[in-house]
Amino acid sequence: MEVNQTLLALQELIDVVAKLRSPEGCPWDLAQTPASLTPYVIEEAYEVVDAIKTGDKKAIAEELGDLLLQVVLQAQIASEASDFSLQEVVEGISQKLIRRHPHVFADVKVDSIDEVHKNWETIKAAEKGETLEAQKLSDKLNRYRRSLPPINAAMKISEKAAAVGFEWNNVDEVWGKFHEELEEFQQALAEETKERQESELGDLLFAIIQVARWNKLDPSAGLQGTSQRFIQRLQKMEDVINRPFADYSLEELDALWQQAKAKLGH
Repeated sequence: MEVNQTLLALQELIDVVAKLRSPEGCPWDLAQTPASLTPYVIEEAYEVVDAIKTGDKKAIAEELGDLLLQVVLQAQIASEASDFSLQEVVEGISQKLIRRHPHVFADVKVDSIDEVHKNWETIKAAEKGETLEAQKLSDKLNRYRRSLPPINAAMKISEKAAAVGFEWNNVDEVWGKFHEELEEFQQALAEETKERQESELGDLLFAIIQVARWNKLDPSAGLQGTSQRFIQRLQKMEDVINRPFADYSLEELDALWQQAKAKLGH
């Protein structure tokens, strides 16, 4: 009974999206394309993650619904163009899961999570007509570059490169690279074009991500925490000011900042 209700609810969502995309529906929805919706796919995925972090079950359910909407909407647009349907999307992922879990759906035996992961990668390579041994590392890393947010991609790329031996001998060498890139970035800011400056900035960011990896730190979590603390301090400042920020001197704002920092304890 519960399965039937779930399928009915999903069908209702499919019907709602189809109506929104119809000539009698919503002009905004009708104007969307797969490309125009990509920012919302990313935004909704991040909002799901944020809700999970809060532990608020109601918020998690709501954000998962928003993310599901993006999947159904993409499939609806593709269906209208006769590219593929939501049914093909669902069948495709089901078949993939069955193929990549032979220890569950076939007679393959595994003794550890590591074996599960190795089997997964072997099957994944076979699906592309390759073997793990024949896979080019650069092709794999390029997929991370295209599909992941830049900080996450840089961390994943460096992890995979290190796993095959493309790695420093010790953390002192990593710090040496960071200071080298910092000097080159400072020089670029003083003498080079904007394009060159951005290139050197990228090198510097990549270097600090290596420092984070060597110290088993998550750079995305670290940056997220800094952004959160910045906003919290601004909130504390807003609680005590009585005019716009622009009306305060830099010295006054710094004093308010330090007071907010002390109140928050960080």
